[in-house]
Amino acid sequence: MKKGFHTIMSAQFFSSLADNALFVAAVELLRTSGAPEWQRAALVPMFALFYVILAPFVGAFADAVPKGRVMFVSNTIKVVGCLMMLFGTHPLAAYAIVGLGAAAYSPAKYGILTELLPPSQLVKANGWIEGLTIGSIILGVLLGGQLVGPHIAPHLLALDLPGVSLGIDTPAQAAIASLVLLYIIAAVFNLYIPRTDAPLQPLPAQPLALVRDFSECNSRLWADKLGQISLATTTLFWGVSGNLRYIVLAWAAAALGYGTTQASSLVGVVAIGTAVGAVVASVMMKLDQATRVIPLGVAMGVLVVLMNVIDNVWVAAPFLMVLGGLGGFLVVPMNALLQHRGHNLMGAGRSIAVQNFNEQACILALGAFYTGMTRGGLSAFGAITIFGLLVAGTMWLIGRWHQRNTVQHRDEVDRLLVIARSDGHH
Repeated sequence: MKKGFHTIMSAQFFSSLADNALFVAAVELLRTSGAPEWQRAALVPMFALFYVILAPFVGAFADAVPKGRVMFVSNTIKVVGCLMMLFGTHPLAAYAIVGLGAAAYSPAKYGILTELLPPSQLVKANGWIEGLTIGSIILGVLLGGQLVGPHIAPHLLALDLPGVSLGIDTPAQAAIASLVLLYIIAAVFNLYIPRTDAPLQPLPAQPLALVRDFSECNSRLWADKLGQISLATTTLFWGVSGNLRYIVLAWAAAALGYGTTQASSLVGVVAIGTAVGAVVASVMMKLDQATRVIPLGVAMGVLVVLMNVIDNVWVAAPFLMVLGGLGGFLVVPMNALLQHRGHNLMGAGRSIAVQNFNEQACILALGAFYTGMTRGGLSAFGAITIFGLLVAGTMWLIGRWHQRNTVQHRDEVDRLLVIARSDGHH
């Protein structure tokens, strides 16, 4: 791997680590300030908000400015969001600003890999990025839980600058203040990302042209007989995963009586399962067999409902690991199939933008749905049941949709699978 690759990986790791730790700290900040539970659930959709709004533009911005600089600016926006949360802006509004930074970061992070590395190393590089991202989710959630917990928080609160009062009085505030440092470390790594030889593409004069181009790409991917199935599956998977972080926290509090610190370790368990499932799938599955994993999505929804009967951590931990494992095994082949179809239909950058838009829109919709149920007074158990049934039902419909495609458009589906098979063996 080229030398710039490790710099990108380090920047990505610290930035994602801070994002995930900040999520736990923000949940704790809202909890200790007595905010209603629906506001804590709303953190997830608020983070996704700018991903959805800015989807047509972030890819073009990442292509118009050197990618290292885009990543630096994005990290600076995240620092601003952190500081806003610290100094009195409502946590939901401040967390949306951090999401704005993350939305700008994503296309630059993936785009620079294609500029820096030869195609033969892209799968390996993507594996590294996904692996590090999952690692940073696990460590970030655990770190956030520890920073607000009884062991570390008192030490953080004891660190005082002589003669300066920052107004940091609670464990959650101390945690958020220390996470600003992580974002700054990531930003420093961004400064050392090498400038690649790829030519910069000027931003189009008319922003509306971007929206038009983006919606054309979106409908092209949804019209493709394999693209639509893989896009529907990964969209639903990320919508569920994004919200599962909060659902597991809420469920651990209701079913096991856990505080934020203990509950955050169970979120880590789901992520470990996802990582294992992803690795197993990357070894076992071939590109042209990707659609065979659809039934696992139905099983995932059923397992989410079954969480409600568990009240013992010794059952909960392996159960959550299996839940994560199914998800990881489901998403890797589907993601590869989607990238393959997207690359063939419109090029990698645009297809990642379309994919991000759909996934974040699903996180936003499912998060708003879950938040609405909680706000309406539904218990964590009731909300989890409805959520799980919705997932199982949707995945079942996607399976039926694929069967219908295979029957009605057999020639087209077979032709696309042949392309996938030959691409998968190169």
